[in-house]
Amino acid sequence: MTLALAYNPAMLGLRFVLELFALGCFALWAWRKTPSKVWRWVAAVALPVLIGWAWGSFAVSGDESRSGETDFETPGPLRLLLELAVLFGAVAALHHLKLRRTATWALVVLVAFHFASYDRIWWLLKH
Repeated sequence: MTLALAYNPAMLGLRFVLELFALGCFALWAWRKTPSKVWRWVAAVALPVLIGWAWGSFAVSGDESRSGETDFETPGPLRLLLELAVLFGAVAALHHLKLRRTATWALVVLVAFHFASYDRIWWLLKH
């Protein structure tokens, strides 16, 4: 295992928290934006489950931030695009819900996290 900053246990822990936060943001967005009370429950559960499935299934073999295994072999740049879409999509969901202060703080944390994870981003771009 490499000693790069992105693979530091604290950074991996932060990444896990950011992933859970993103799923929660999508659930909240689905809950508030679905007009029907019955479908609200379905949407608030199904959207995060679908996103979580994609997050876990489409990966790059050998990614040290994961088990290194994957269900669907995905090129690194495409995986990076998926990660950016999910994490920054959560910020967009918060902004759409008019939770702008929370969205701003989430954006700051995500930019700082990705800046600190430059080594993993570079690895993804090369694979």
